[in-house]
Amino acid sequence: MAKSRVAFSRGLLLVLGVALQPAMILTPANAQAAGGPAISALAPGLTTSTGKTGVSSQGQGPTIVPKDFSELRVAPGDLLSVNVYEAPELTNSYRVDFAGDLTLPLCGKVHLRGLSLQEAAKRLEEALKEGQILVQPQVSVDVLQYSGQYVTVTGEVASPGRVALIAPTSLSEILAETGGVTPLAGAHIRIRHTGDNAAPEEEIPYARSGGNPQAAAIMVRPGDSVIVPRAGIVYVLGAVNRPGGYLMQEDGRMNVAEALALSGGTVMQANTGGLRVIRRNPDGTVLDFPLSYDGIAKGTQAPLALQAQDIVYVPMSKLKAAFSSAQGLIGTAASATIYATR
Repeated sequence: MAKSRVAFSRGLLLVLGVALQPAMILTPANAQAAGGPAISALAPGLTTSTGKTGVSSQGQGPTIVPKDFSELRVAPGDLLSVNVYEAPELTNSYRVDFAGDLTLPLCGKVHLRGLSLQEAAKRLEEALKEGQILVQPQVSVDVLQYSGQYVTVTGEVASPGRVALIAPTSLSEILAETGGVTPLAGAHIRIRHTGDNAAPEEEIPYARSGGNPQAAAIMVRPGDSVIVPRAGIVYVLGAVNRPGGYLMQEDGRMNVAEALALSGGTVMQANTGGLRVIRRNPDGTVLDFPLSYDGIAKGTQAPLALQAQDIVYVPMSKLKAAFSSAQGLIGTAASATIYATR
């Protein structure tokens, strides 16, 4: 009796499982065929310029755009959806040409480059009105496909190159996209705005070791170039424990005593009385002047403040000091090891 009950229960479960299986594996395709709602295959958080979730019609996957769509600007290559109220013959999708113009039937070319979507709609309304096509035109503009727009990032970043961008983005986010700055990066970052050739480069303070509120507030736009220069380097050569190039502090300062300390100090055989600093001026001239190491060590003489590309040379002997020319030391510095310790 117990065995027959168990067999009956198993059979009942098998029948129920077969009956319920189609409902459990319902897909978007057969859901629509069955009259049910389609299941969205889109990832959350991916939106079109109207704020709706969407997928590129070109089969290249979803397009991610910023939350503030008012910042979007029309660019050459964009595919725009133009909806003209009560004018279906004008409502269509239009490609913006390389000059930034959209060719609208009966109106000809309308320049839209650099305009927001709302501004582009107003410009098209003006063109329809001026061309006496419509008396009171009402136009709405949306973006169906964005063209390839980039920011070029060069210099001391982990992955220099182009970053795809369709709207203004903070400098800190752009740097994050390139893997961040390298240990050799300097204390300032330059931005070249290609939209205004007359404007000078914008220089932004940036510290690797601390917060950078200004970098988060500065906006980088499509077409801009971000340059991350290398930090100033001071070379310490000769009779020191670790000769090489050393990055200046993030505020751009370093003196002779600090440079010698970074190099591990002088060796026992060093001729400290022959300490020299070689400085190259912007006009190509070279300064070569001696320093009193003993006075610096005793604190009776303030250590000389160094400039980027200065060479601090500690000779091994008086004879070595006499025969070490400034140009020879400059050539040695060119192949010296650079240490990123700050």
